[in-house]
Amino acid sequence: MTTYLFLGPTLPAHVAVAILPDAAILPPVACGDVYRLVRDARPRRIAIVDGYFERMAAVWHKELIFARERGAEVWGAASMGALRAAELLPFGVRGVGRVYRTFARGARSLTVGPETDDDEVAIVHGPAELGYPALSTAMVDLRAGLAALRERSAISARTHDRLLAAQKARPYRERSWAALLDDADAVALPRRELAALAALAARAPSVKAADARALLRRLARTPPRRVPGPRVPRTWFWRQLCAIVDSES
Repeated sequence: MTTYLFLGPTLPAHVAVAILPDAAILPPVACGDVYRLVRDARPRRIAIVDGYFERMAAVWHKELIFARERGAEVWGAASMGALRAAELLPFGVRGVGRVYRTFARGARSLTVGPETDDDEVAIVHGPAELGYPALSTAMVDLRAGLAALRERSAISARTHDRLLAAQKARPYRERSWAALLDDADAVALPRRELAALAALAARAPSVKAADARALLRRLARTPPRRVPGPRVPRTWFWRQLCAIVDSES
């Protein structure tokens, strides 16, 4: 396989393979997964869309730098991939898409805003056996949907700001299009705005899914190149991670 793709709830696996037929689909990335993959498979290219962060430790930054050290391309988009790509741009990790660009602007300017919070891409999802069904909605998707309605004057700026704040105040597990409609009902919006919001919720647009598709299309037309990157410092913590993963194999 040319590309190893860490993917979960953002995009169905069959959609990903239809765009990038040579992709090896792996579960959402977690701590140790990239080190193990580089050790065992010497991949030419790694792409990260989804990753774990709460029920297990998130993928380490140094794992991605280690992949670059060994000559693998590393790409990210949409969710955990966008976050890590923005953080590791100086180390040659590449990002694609709207979510990535938002995080990258924050990283470059060293500014912290609600749109660059880690929880913007977080969702709850079901198990692999069921195809990682999304059980909540990412804040980036809610944010993008509300912005689109405001831009075409389907809702007022005040309504946009009120609903955005209401969803941001919810724990990430409780955010959804249904919850957005509940928030809209609670503030007695005009009928035309409620109708526009209901139509938006029925479509449930996803900027994360669009970014994942954009990443895969980019990879499909870009042959990988093996170019070694910077060396990972062999710190005590890095040696401990390697020892733990090696002991499990």
